[in-house]
Order: sequence, then C-alpha cells, then structure tokens
Amino acid sequence: MTDPNEKIHVSAQDARAGATPHITRYILAISLILVILAFAYLFME
Repeated sequence: MTDPNEKIHVSAQDARAGATPHITRYILAISLILVILAFAYLFME
C-alpha cells in the first residue's frame, strides 16, 4: 500500500492533459487593448 503522505510528481504537461500555446497571451493582450479603446471611444462621445 502506498503512503498517503507521499508526494506525487506529475509534469505540468501531464497535469494539464494538453498543451498550452503561447497565443493565449496575445489574445488576452489584444482583447484588453480593444476593450480599452472601445471604452475610450464611448467616453469621448
């Protein structure tokens, strides 16, 4: 029987069960910029 206090070592790739592409940071940055521009445009009206 295994020790319940023993740490389980799993790689980040296996723990996420998939890849994490770096395009996500670009999508978030572009979306943030677009939202800021939209609010600035609406504020100027």
